[in-house]
Amino acid sequence: MALADLRIVLVEPAGPLNLGSIARVMKNFGLHNLVLVNPQCKPLSAEAMKMAVHAKDILESAVLVPTLSAALHGCVRAIATTARVRDWDTPLENPRSALPWLLESPQEPAALIFGREDRGLSNEELNYAQRFVRIPTSDNYSSLNLASAVGICCYELGQIAPPTTPPPSLELASLDLLENYYQQLESLLLDIGYLYPHTAASRMAKFRQLYNRAHLQTKEVSMLRGILRQIEWVIKTKKHE
Repeated sequence: MALADLRIVLVEPAGPLNLGSIARVMKNFGLHNLVLVNPQCKPLSAEAMKMAVHAKDILESAVLVPTLSAALHGCVRAIATTARVRDWDTPLENPRSALPWLLESPQEPAALIFGREDRGLSNEELNYAQRFVRIPTSDNYSSLNLASAVGICCYELGQIAPPTTPPPSLELASLDLLENYYQQLESLLLDIGYLYPHTAASRMAKFRQLYNRAHLQTKEVSMLRGILRQIEWVIKTKKHE
């Protein structure tokens, strides 16, 4: 059930043949939840439906959303795929070692994010994920077709045997809750002069990366937001003295 509910999120897919192929390979390995962020082609076009063969139902039930944030609404765990080596502290992992993490707690909604065919995911979009996967390919030709990349990850997910005894839930904070915290933190840091408007986005990206590596629990985010509220109250009180 956890595997079937796992969200396969495609950001601005442009090729209907890829969409059809992705729907087919998802069904091959027991995945059914397809989310399309601002698709650049028609998911139900004749080309897409032809490539889907007996997985047309996955295209028909695909959820269309305008932003990646909307695609991840309610999710607690998210892994993004990327082919580029980035100057980040967070490592790029192998799909076989990283993807099982998405299914560790069946009660927690999770997502696997794929980028555009021509340029992948932007740094801003990668900030929504807690972990990052890079599919190891030959140095002679490293570029993977989107449908091939999704197929490899679906295969790896399909090989994960469900645990006989589910591990206790850590009540990881949802991505929505984390986003609210980041917005509150950025507002406060701008108020006290730690951040400046023209550099706030890049500095906040570092904070996002730090907290995403920590896999914060709901109660921990509540504690952090409580600290921010107390600081805001003190600042407001001092202004009126």
